Amino acid sequence: MSHDPVAEIALDFVQATPHTCWVFLTLSTRSGLTGYGEATLIGQEVALAAGFAALAARARALPDADPAALAQTIPLAGLAEAALHSALDQALWDVAARRTGQSLAMALGGLRRRVVPVYANINRRTRDRSPAGFAASAQAARAAGFTAFKIAPFDEVSPAFCAAGEGLALAAPGLARIAAVRSAIGPDAALLVDCHWRFDADTAAAVLQACAEHRVCWFECPVAETEAAIPALRALRSLAHRHDMRLAGGEKFVRIAQFAPFIAAGVYDVLMPDIKYVGGLSEALALAARMAAAGIAFSPHNPSGPIAHAASVQLCAAAPTLDRLEMQWDETPLFAALTQPAPPMPVGGRIAVPEDRGGIGVILDRELAGRHAPPG
Repeated sequence: MSHDPVAEIALDFVQATPHTCWVFLTLSTRSGLTGYGEATLIGQEVALAAGFAALAARARALPDADPAALAQTIPLAGLAEAALHSALDQALWDVAARRTGQSLAMALGGLRRRVVPVYANINRRTRDRSPAGFAASAQAARAAGFTAFKIAPFDEVSPAFCAAGEGLALAAPGLARIAAVRSAIGPDAALLVDCHWRFDADTAAAVLQACAEHRVCWFECPVAETEAAIPALRALRSLAHRHDMRLAGGEKFVRIAQFAPFIAAGVYDVLMPDIKYVGGLSEALALAARMAAAGIAFSPHNPSGPIAHAASVQLCAAAPTLDRLEMQWDETPLFAALTQPAPPMPVGGRIAVPEDRGGIGVILDRELAGRHAPPG
């Protein structure tokens, strides 16, 4: 222990777009080191603000600003508490790495890869939700060098509509968007489809088969991810395999315990832990090792701001295996402007891992963040 306790801790809310609010945690130690984490949880900003006082008290009570001092057994009651705890863990790891002059990947156990493949999530940049609007976004991402693309096209569908028997009809506009994107990116690019838990099992099966006509290779979060849904998800995975498709999910699971029954049941080909919710970076690495042993692909969820992105790149560099990292591409120019230097960006769909910077490798511009605080 260095006996360098937490001196200050703050939470910044940044209105990145009318629909996206990023939430950043900044932690400073008595010696003057600073670390950063991200707790973005869209739609739960009030809950994050309400829970911050308890988190700050927990941080200031630590004997040292070191991730080992943060009890990983703390119960996390809900996603907002998990996001705050995970952001604190990120910031403590950032400080620990900067203290020794190492990159976060080295502090996490060593650099296993120097390049991280990424896919472009183009959903939030696509304000024009017509098929043509989706196609234009896909063409822009392809021109930027990406070879894999994710969309969430089923805006009109909800579980309630599916229960009423209307889900498949309402999925038709989403299928038209998928067809337009496939035409835009060409026949060989990877097309990933996120369903955002909008379907019931029967509708999901029908939509999955329709997606196969457009060579979708990844079908994500089709139904609510409860343990009661495990048999339905297992059946969907079998159906996906018959159509050369993988089933993906788990982006909002907290700690290994929540992933465990889905791993044991063989539900998913790809699991998507998010460093903002999983409960800590050590937890994420332990989970990645368990997934590797089970033959499940590790593909971190990362549709957020530049702090989570920078830390996720470092996590991917240290993970035992890696499929691809998600990147919310071109949502807003603030993504590149809010840190110094800018967060690591892809070239040809691949990110070179920064090795010569301490910690996550970026510093948050809190003055600029403050200028973009939400009204009120």
